[in-house]
Amino acid sequence: MKKDNLDHLFERLHGEFDVEEPQGGHQERFLEKLNQGQGTIALHKKKTSWWKPLSIAASIALVALIGYQAFGPQPSIKQQVVEIAPEVSQTEFYFANLIEEQVEEMKEEKTPETAQLVDDTLAQLAKLDKDYQSLEQDLVDGGDSKIILSAMITNFQTRIDLLKEVLSQIENIKNLKTQNDESFTI
Repeated sequence: MKKDNLDHLFERLHGEFDVEEPQGGHQERFLEKLNQGQGTIALHKKKTSWWKPLSIAASIALVALIGYQAFGPQPSIKQQVVEIAPEVSQTEFYFANLIEEQVEEMKEEKTPETAQLVDDTLAQLAKLDKDYQSLEQDLVDGGDSKIILSAMITNFQTRIDLLKEVLSQIENIKNLKTQNDESFTI
């Protein structure tokens, strides 16, 4: 079918083809013009384009930055809480130091008579600390910040009140022991 189309095309264009040979000396004249042009070839110095490599470098840097932010180290819960509510870090620092001092004082006062009380208090403090960490996570997850911050402060106050109460009970136990010791010596 294609052969028929080609045959038909050649039949139709018959006689219109340029089949004549060029005039004599054509090739020599052509080579002469070609040789004359070789001496004066003007090369245009290609300007160095810095845009392309610069744009590639900028693209790579942008992709690296986005990748680092997406997959790089995530800030800790504490850092995220500080970003949400900066005053939390100061409050937490104050309360944590106060609690730590009272815990150390309680541990120093630990005797066989108060051992159970101290151990129970430390267990209760661990539960309260776990609750505090849960509140921090709730704050980071986007909960109502005023309510959560209030609950965080209440958690600290509860720990401090617990420690004050336990230290008071330890003092009472020591006083009772002293009174009992005095009554036996008389």
